[in-house]
Amino acid sequence: MTDPSPTPAPHELVETTVELSDAPLWNADIAPTRLDQRTWNRWNIAALWIGMAVCIPTYMLASGLVAKGMSWWQALLVVLLGNAIVLVPMVLNAHAGTRYGIPFPVLARSSFGLIGSNVPALMRAMVACGWFGIQTWIGGSAVYTLHAIATPGLVQWLDGFGSFLGMPLGAGTFIGLTGGQLVAFLVFWLVNMVFVWIGTESIRWLEALAAPFLLAIGLVLLVWAWGRAGGLGPMLSQPSSFETFGEFFRFFVPALTGMVGFWATLSLNISDFTRYATSQKDQMIGQAIGLPPTMALFAFIGVAVTSATVVIFGEAIDDPIALLARFDSRVVVLLSLFALTLATISTNIAANIVSPANDFSNVAPRLVSFRIGGTIAGVIGILIMPWKLIANPDIYIFTWLIGYSALLGPIAGVMICDYWLVRRQRLDVAALYRPGGEYPLVNWAALGALVAGIALNAPGFAMEATNGRLVVPGFFQQVYSYAWFSGFAVAFGVYWGLMRLRRGGA
Repeated sequence: MTDPSPTPAPHELVETTVELSDAPLWNADIAPTRLDQRTWNRWNIAALWIGMAVCIPTYMLASGLVAKGMSWWQALLVVLLGNAIVLVPMVLNAHAGTRYGIPFPVLARSSFGLIGSNVPALMRAMVACGWFGIQTWIGGSAVYTLHAIATPGLVQWLDGFGSFLGMPLGAGTFIGLTGGQLVAFLVFWLVNMVFVWIGTESIRWLEALAAPFLLAIGLVLLVWAWGRAGGLGPMLSQPSSFETFGEFFRFFVPALTGMVGFWATLSLNISDFTRYATSQKDQMIGQAIGLPPTMALFAFIGVAVTSATVVIFGEAIDDPIALLARFDSRVVVLLSLFALTLATISTNIAANIVSPANDFSNVAPRLVSFRIGGTIAGVIGILIMPWKLIANPDIYIFTWLIGYSALLGPIAGVMICDYWLVRRQRLDVAALYRPGGEYPLVNWAALGALVAGIALNAPGFAMEATNGRLVVPGFFQQVYSYAWFSGFAVAFGVYWGLMRLRRGGA
């Protein structure tokens, strides 16, 4: 099929036959996939999601809600409902990737403009860099704990450093890490970078290998907790601390927004993966069976095991790495931590490197390859000091997750409105790589809608980020509780209205 083409049937896959290698906005990493490259069936898509969802942050997600007062079933309900909701924009944005074989930053060119697409792409990239840092910190913690058991002398020697590059280390310092923790973090970071340089084909291999390991560890922890706590009843005995429905609902709304925000990142750049899908049916079914059930299962394991630690140890331990370190069997601990390390690498590469690598490449396709873009993301992931982001549930869920969902919700609103309502699923793929076609360099309507969606939640975010020191009107506090939803709705509506005005109401 050639470009431009008649509007294809909704299920039809489009392959551009126009030569694009000389186009200024093309490189091999963000080029549209050929039909023979679209080989991922529903089980590959499902395995991708299982590999990304079965991760330590998922384990800790519902546990953080329990720590803030929810019962186990309330926390699990929030996780399941949030993932069912985010599945909708996930499938809608995946459609263009499957149909036309294009990644997220190229798809964003159709709505934001050929150059304007860098605004949402870089916003998405920065969030991914934050998540990359968080996952790298978690993996580094596993490496540190593993070596603290296997080679305690080495860890003690590293922890004994009084300075690193002239800067003091340890709790209470600017960095806040010991020498051993810092070295483990950097070693794990380096392993991730190796996979970045190997390339995207390593992702499917990693997911297929690593996901069963972490799922098995979770089930082993569940069985262990069941036996030590005396059954499921004692494990899940902690009641909700909310005395009225009003108290519960005031916490439920921002918690649900945080759960949607957890995967709001992938709901934008899902086309980075579904451009390899064999059909629309496969991408939809694969995502439906891979995402919500896996998140619910692993979140349940996290809640149940964390609740059991209260019975077993007299304190809640929501970090599986810290929990495994308390096991008596050295072999079990070492094997488990090795599996955690492998699984964390797989999640990190798929969920947090593919998107920013493509997004940074979109800025200057002729200069920045996937490898260079991934390396840039890795460096930023170090600089944000992720161990401080994940330090407590308030920062992790209510500032980090909800905060960036206020940025990403409006982007989703613009993209979904543009593809489904404005363009009615028709794209000229060749024109997305060459200036001078139907797509402007900058679509000011899209940027205006994006600003409107973000501005609505800016006061609430400012209050949350300052820990309440900056007081804003109650309206903005309420709106911020729905940050992803409110930002999505405002941007969707503003963009639809502006585009109708531009087209004379047609």
